Amino acid sequence: MKVLVTGADGMLGSNIVRLLLNKNHEVRVLLLPNSSSKSLDGLDIEKIEGNILSQEDVDKASDGCQAVIHTAANTNIWPDRSEMVRKVNYDGTVNMVNAAKSKNIERFIFIGTANSFGFGSKENPGDETQPFRCAKYGLDYMDSKLQAQNFVLDEVKKNGFPALTVNPTFMWGPYDSKPGAGEMILAVYNQKVPGYAVGGRNYVHANDVAIAVVNGLTQGRIGESYIAGHHNMNYKEAFSLIAEVVGVKAPSLPVPPFAGLLYGRLGSLYGSIFNKKPNVTYPMAKISCDGHYFTSAKAIKELNMPQTKIETAIEDCFGWLKENGYV
Repeated sequence: MKVLVTGADGMLGSNIVRLLLNKNHEVRVLLLPNSSSKSLDGLDIEKIEGNILSQEDVDKASDGCQAVIHTAANTNIWPDRSEMVRKVNYDGTVNMVNAAKSKNIERFIFIGTANSFGFGSKENPGDETQPFRCAKYGLDYMDSKLQAQNFVLDEVKKNGFPALTVNPTFMWGPYDSKPGAGEMILAVYNQKVPGYAVGGRNYVHANDVAIAVVNGLTQGRIGESYIAGHHNMNYKEAFSLIAEVVGVKAPSLPVPPFAGLLYGRLGSLYGSIFNKKPNVTYPMAKISCDGHYFTSAKAIKELNMPQTKIETAIEDCFGWLKENGYV
């Protein structure tokens, strides 16, 4: 089928595009004007310039497609509150849904975030039935992604819109051209992580998520959401694993919550005074004190999502960063 992919030049989007091509789908990507899109160089795809905030642009991009994979999002968490983040994540999604409805798209896959659901402990990890718990961080990124997801799922309920959502956890893998999650690996490699907070996350190979997404074109249930993750690790475990893979000494200093939160408050204050993004903000510090642990049993069962070893995800991410001059 002919598939439109937004956000195709991001890490997840770049993996999705390659999988679609491997499965002989015809791929069209919607890219911002003047986007370098280096991660897509040499691929047999149709590139269209446009902005998801323009209904005209997304209508044009959707024309003639049978499916849409909406990956594009603004993931900035500084400043904490940002009208542009909200517009891109919510208004852009509304435009994409409107276009898909007008073009009679057969399947629409919205890429959300696992944090639109409630996280749990390692013993009782969060799943798709748990309510949103991240409002306490005060981040427009998390709030707007939830609002956009709710809009998509409401369209399913009210109008029979053929959509489902895939909600990744923290991804590592190749084509991290920003870099995004790869910054954590680079920080550990460059010995810029003095210690570890008490919280943790769920980690997953970006290609595993991409497989779940592409499988979602023909598998999964309309109106359902699927958390796409793999391995729950606290930060000590995660940093130690990164250090082992890239061959450096692991951070060994535990950071108590009060110290981390104080550092975050000072970072936010610095950012507000100098109008410059700090290394750590207060919301980031709060997040680092919580265990964002999830299970992906539903995606494994219904979308046949694989579970590649996290060591491999780190290797693939770090290898790509080295090959492309980030190390």
